[in-house]
Amino acid sequence: MAKKCDICGKGTAFGNTISHSHKVNRRRFLPNLKKVNAEINGSLKRINVCTKCLKAGKVKVVV
Repeated sequence: MAKKCDICGKGTAFGNTISHSHKVNRRRFLPNLKKVNAEINGSLKRINVCTKCLKAGKVKVVV
């Protein structure tokens, strides 16, 4: 399973961790994903949605 939002496509970003001595290591920035039951085209599907899309109301969540 890819760490990707099914609505906006936000995925893993890459960068560096920099220590006090300026030693550089690669790191990953993972999106804040939640598995929700959403209504898509009249049917229920369990999808990964980032919290930004949930807050914006881009998904009709079925509880």
